[in-house]
Amino acid sequence: MKTKRFLSVFLLFTLLFSLSAVPVAAADEPTVLEDPNILAKAALLMDANTGTVVYAKNEHQELYPASLTKIMTALLTLEAIDQGKLSLEQEVTASASALEGLSADGSSAGIKVGETMTVENLLYCMLVVSANEACDILAEAISGSVDAFVGAMNAKAEKLGCENTHFANPNGLHDAQHYTSAWDMYLITKAAMEYPEFMTICDTADVVIPATNLSEERHLYTTNYLLSSWRVIGYRNKEAHGIKTGSTSEAGHCLVSSAARGSLHFISVVLGAERVEENGVGNVRSFSETTRLFNWGFDNFAYQTVLENDEIIKEVAVSLSKVDHVTVHPAQEIEVLLPKNLAAADLERTVTLKQDPVEAPVAEGDVLGTLTLSYGDTVYATVDLLALNAVETSRMLVFWRDVQLFFAKPVVRVLFLVMVVLIVALILWKLTLGRRRYRYGRSVSRRSGSGYRGRRRR
Repeated sequence: MKTKRFLSVFLLFTLLFSLSAVPVAAADEPTVLEDPNILAKAALLMDANTGTVVYAKNEHQELYPASLTKIMTALLTLEAIDQGKLSLEQEVTASASALEGLSADGSSAGIKVGETMTVENLLYCMLVVSANEACDILAEAISGSVDAFVGAMNAKAEKLGCENTHFANPNGLHDAQHYTSAWDMYLITKAAMEYPEFMTICDTADVVIPATNLSEERHLYTTNYLLSSWRVIGYRNKEAHGIKTGSTSEAGHCLVSSAARGSLHFISVVLGAERVEENGVGNVRSFSETTRLFNWGFDNFAYQTVLENDEIIKEVAVSLSKVDHVTVHPAQEIEVLLPKNLAAADLERTVTLKQDPVEAPVAEGDVLGTLTLSYGDTVYATVDLLALNAVETSRMLVFWRDVQLFFAKPVVRVLFLVMVVLIVALILWKLTLGRRRYRYGRSVSRRSGSGYRGRRRR
């Protein structure tokens, strides 16, 4: 009976201990976000406001971009306008060379040789309906030839920091030497978004192109199913804005988009998605996966203030002053995009000082170092640390420092050593000379002292 009671009590204590211990250990660490597992060869979700990477999958893998190429073509066109080489209202006539070699079944606005259209309308044709011929027409207008324009595309990509990109044409028709990556596509898109006209055109669901010398007016509808249900239903996303579609058999289905909800604003890149049949209905995953990626970002991330500008970070030691330290604070308030399951207190703080200790004088507001906020391998922010108050120097300490520095110089040390040697030599010489004088002086004194002192004879 006693044995049964003992076993019961033992098992009860064991159970209570296991139940109390496990939750405490788990509560110490933030829960890990579930991977959305985007169904595409590569995907990227970026915070448009801070440039923070929210999600990445094979973001540096070289892949075919198809008509996403037109984002770079639009960027160079808008740059040329900004530089005064073109204007939106300027009319351009399509040449035979611009339309030569284009695929008959490729995206087109039906622009003919000899047709005249404004630069602005060519941009609408290129970005709304993805017209290949509009790209080559603009390329010739800007650089004189398509080949020269392609050279400018690659030069711009390099300037933007694209390391896995090479263009072979302005429109994205397949070429084995025409490739990019999700990350590089983001860099190109971000640069294009600096021009307001770009997003105005990319976010257009449908547009009427006025009649030209060779055509009646054209009513164009976007190829971006997130913006309109005119072509296909089931993908419309009212939070999405722009940007560009692309698809070839080699590239698969690609999409660059942006979306906003409240204060959040994301840019997404999806490359190499498939079109699949689901329950008898076709699903173009570049659109459905982009929406799923946006929703994952909106549901799991939020802006948090992780640092106040009046927060005291630490005391920095000060030399050459009667005051032994100065306090530092952040140069500004820091707000970052964080997973909702991560709090500011979870971030690791790393202080890097310019000097330790710092030498006086220190002026209020002097930058004494930096503070880095990170979690794991992700750095969320780096901010300067400023002196909260001024610290004056001590003249006596500065004088003593200068004396020490003076005697620390090699030349001064050598001279000092020479002086010491000379002084020692002089002392020794004096001592030696003094002994000799003393010896000879006493012997002379004896001889003079032993002279005859009797009376003189007369």
